[in-house]
Amino acid sequence: MKSLEMPTSVVDVDWLQRNFNQPDLLVLDASWFMPGIERNGQSEWQLERIPGAVYFDFDTLICDMESDLPHMMPTADYFSKQVGLLGIANDRKIVVYDSHGLFSAPRVWWMFKAMGHKDVAVLNGGLPAWKAANAPIENSEPLPLPVCHYQAKECPEWLIDIDTLHTKTHLPEVAIIDARPAERFHGQQAEPRENVRSGHIPSSKNLPFPSLIENGHLKPVEDLKRMFAEICDDSQSLIFSCGSGVTACVLALAANHCAKDNLSVYDGSWTEWGSRHDFPIE
Repeated sequence: MKSLEMPTSVVDVDWLQRNFNQPDLLVLDASWFMPGIERNGQSEWQLERIPGAVYFDFDTLICDMESDLPHMMPTADYFSKQVGLLGIANDRKIVVYDSHGLFSAPRVWWMFKAMGHKDVAVLNGGLPAWKAANAPIENSEPLPLPVCHYQAKECPEWLIDIDTLHTKTHLPEVAIIDARPAERFHGQQAEPRENVRSGHIPSSKNLPFPSLIENGHLKPVEDLKRMFAEICDDSQSLIFSCGSGVTACVLALAANHCAKDNLSVYDGSWTEWGSRHDFPIE
């Protein structure tokens, strides 16, 4: 059988249904909820999921366990070990979804991109779109996949740390784009995490992630291109930030979907920058 080819970083339900039985395809459930919301992604995955979907826990398992910041990117060695334990091999074609429609799945897409995995995409519309199409749902006890060898290869251009970002805040060739709501970006609403200042990274611009989404799907490419054109130009490198590095990945996915390739995510995001009093804010 011919090897499956991933069309773009975003696939729809029709594509997934057509290719669902391809032996090299693996579906991941990356559902995650903001602190304070009484829902648990892994518990919900156990109750219902796209058949064969594996749960990917980027919040408490596949993350930097030694960091005080939430769900930071782990080392390549740790990522490789944990991904292999999930039954994922380097040659797998991966489709990631979440139960929101489009919220946390882009985070896992970005993690795999940053670890050198070529064939990974996000299911546009996520689990709600899958169910709306009357596609099959699995609710029996999930079965683990055989352990695989996985070897991550870090692609550092996909992420940026606080010290490097600090040197780029006023460079004209760089656009720093913040995915948080406008009220938080402008410091008019307190941050949800304790001891985090209100405001934004100097010279950054605001593009709240929900503005890119309609009915749980990314808006059409032409709409996305117009939205990016209003705050940056094609010559600029794009750096995405948010509250804790999750919804910044929605912006990164949308930019990638618009064929923009010079982009990175600030993993620590405002949780880190806003809690560091040695870094300036606006």
